[in-house]
Amino acid sequence: MTSELIVSASGIRGIVGRGLDAKVAYRYGVAYGEHLSARNGTPASGMVLLGRDSRTSGLELADAVADGLMAVGWDVGDLGIVPTPTALLAVQEDDRARGGLIVTASHNPADWNGLKLGSGSGAFITPEDGREVQARFEALTEGAAPRAAGGSSAVGSARTGRRVSVEGAIARHIDRILGLSLLFPTAVLPRRLHVAVDAVRGTGGLIVPPLLQRMGCEVIGIHLEPDGRFPRDPEPSAANLAELGELVRETGADLGMAIDPDADRLALVDDRGRAIGEDWTLALATELVLSRNPGPVVTNLSTSQCIEDAARRAGAALHRAPVGEANVAGRMAEVGAVVGGEGNGGVMLPALHPTRDAPLAAALTVQLLSERNASLSDILGRYPSYAIAKRKVRRPSEPLAAVYQRLESEAPSGSRADRQDGLRLAWPDRREWLHVRPSGTEPIVRIIAEAPQESAAHALSDWAAEILSS
Repeated sequence: MTSELIVSASGIRGIVGRGLDAKVAYRYGVAYGEHLSARNGTPASGMVLLGRDSRTSGLELADAVADGLMAVGWDVGDLGIVPTPTALLAVQEDDRARGGLIVTASHNPADWNGLKLGSGSGAFITPEDGREVQARFEALTEGAAPRAAGGSSAVGSARTGRRVSVEGAIARHIDRILGLSLLFPTAVLPRRLHVAVDAVRGTGGLIVPPLLQRMGCEVIGIHLEPDGRFPRDPEPSAANLAELGELVRETGADLGMAIDPDADRLALVDDRGRAIGEDWTLALATELVLSRNPGPVVTNLSTSQCIEDAARRAGAALHRAPVGEANVAGRMAEVGAVVGGEGNGGVMLPALHPTRDAPLAAALTVQLLSERNASLSDILGRYPSYAIAKRKVRRPSEPLAAVYQRLESEAPSGSRADRQDGLRLAWPDRREWLHVRPSGTEPIVRIIAEAPQESAAHALSDWAAEILSS
């Protein structure tokens, strides 16, 4: 059954009943509990905070993973249905918390779910720790008793943990955002904005509307009920935001906000009802943060140049990291970044916590629009425009290193190569780039290209695909 699970740096995900079920969740809880015991000593020294998104399968999986944690001695603090960034912030700020586990499949369809693991710092666990947890999980035979439960484990005792309810995490998250020095001291915007929100029946409906209302916004919404019955593909990509765009146009809203099910990603619709692309969420947040606190910016290799433009306008250095939240967070810590994130609508602010946070991004966005006293379409009109082309091809039989060498040697003149994560070729004078990298979960290679003209972006993508397929 575990062969059907998708393993990532921070956990696992899969289709419920076809690879992921309560038995798997229990074993994963045991494995994570043993990992925490090996890192932190006796489980009696702390607890694990547990949250989940609104998926209908979430409660059963959360119960099972809690049983696994308690079987190896860990107390479990149950946060209930909360956004992923809310759960991680709770871990960061709770002195008792030695780790966190969130039952969520992020933007995947409703029949999926997953288990994401946090460290005691409130960030996701490192790739190295993720591999260690996975090894422990795979070493546990299905149906076997957890090793610590019998008192014979090298990392624990026969103690059985208990499960307690932890209330108020969402309210504390809102208070922490409103307390940021980036926002007006009164936390109320001088310009009353009208915001349309689509929470796709995920956790965002629990936090984004009350947060914006505290900031003085008028909020209307669709799909705010956190019942997990997603009315559309839950990924907040431009193709999925037609209903929100129509709501903005019908109501005359200043902008629309779409949140993914676990509320770590925010996508925007402008005042004309147009979905503007998720990269702009980070670009706008970067503009606001750098206006207050100049410093380095970090994003991944596949994120749009609009982030570079925002950093350049403020005279700030931009650093690129391999794709993945953990990689971006690690690079942010290395360079002392003041803001960062990924082009999927994920904004990370070290002044709050080192993880993607859609409610935070929402607050920064309305703050910027209020300060500039301009529409979202007007603000975007001040930036250069770009077109992005994405595609995927079957992974070639020859080693990818050889393919990368061919791409680099046959590339048009003037390119700069970056091999941190696959191969990224950039032509700064032409404002064009190409990123080719293997998927971590499928036998494919992903290709993404960007240029000022759509034809140029597609030409780069087609060129790379032809070499990969030859």
